[in-house]
Amino acid sequence: KSPKTPYGTLAEAGVLGMTLTEEQGGLGLDETDAALPLEEAGYAALPEPIVEAIAALPVVAAHGGGAWAEKIAAGEARLSISIGDARLVAFAEQADVFLRYDGKKLYLAPREEVALEMQVSVDRTRSIAVPRFTDEGATVLAEGAEAAELAALVFDRAALGSALFLNGLSRKMLELAVEYAKDRVQFGRPIGSQQAVKHRLADALIALEFAKPLAYRAAWSVAVADPERSLHVSLAKLRASEAARFVAKQSLQVHGAIGYTIEHDLHLWMKRAWALAAAYGTEDFHRDRIGRA
Repeated sequence: KSPKTPYGTLAEAGVLGMTLTEEQGGLGLDETDAALPLEEAGYAALPEPIVEAIAALPVVAAHGGGAWAEKIAAGEARLSISIGDARLVAFAEQADVFLRYDGKKLYLAPREEVALEMQVSVDRTRSIAVPRFTDEGATVLAEGAEAAELAALVFDRAALGSALFLNGLSRKMLELAVEYAKDRVQFGRPIGSQQAVKHRLADALIALEFAKPLAYRAAWSVAVADPERSLHVSLAKLRASEAARFVAKQSLQVHGAIGYTIEHDLHLWMKRAWALAAAYGTEDFHRDRIGRA
């Protein structure tokens, strides 16, 4: 049985393996079904590789990695992703296996065969490292053109998952700011009654509301293999990243001095937003991909 942790609880509920087919031990659902769980994971700032699991498991299970897929879906193992020129891998310390694409082949590398040079992240709940891979103990899933195609699909799924996670983070940061604006009193009245504070919160809400439908559209595009899948994913990830950074800034301004300390929980969501904005394609990367499309 999976351990009694948030990760294990998600596994027992079928969330981690929800995009696997029923024959593979999953729920037979798709990215549109995964959208809300990923958003809620962001709302909770879940410090677990749920994005990676949902993004990679369908490919892993369908191309010879069934044993690992079963363990990950059951909450008994964690997976990290290293695709292309990405220098860092996330959840490095927690990962039991890495999905790696080196430009030639897509393979699974067990943790004991990967050398990790640990790095310091602004988000201390999400360990990062520079990995050094070898072929020892690797399970090759695909090579050549097929590997490139599958790696691109995993990347888009992970970027989509990150966008949905970011939207959940933004919703929580906005809620924290609204509640604080109601409770904090200055000059005999709540600061939320001040027009300048109201405008900040309204602008933050607008940023989030414009990001959410782009992520839902991208989820649908990935689920149905829309030819413009990558474009829609980039639109979603770019807008979610921009919105999360904007909402974080406005929430920090509303909180004032307490927002700059670790005594308030706001920093947990802000730091995750800053880290995820650069994950699976920076804003510049996705802006360029949109421009090329």
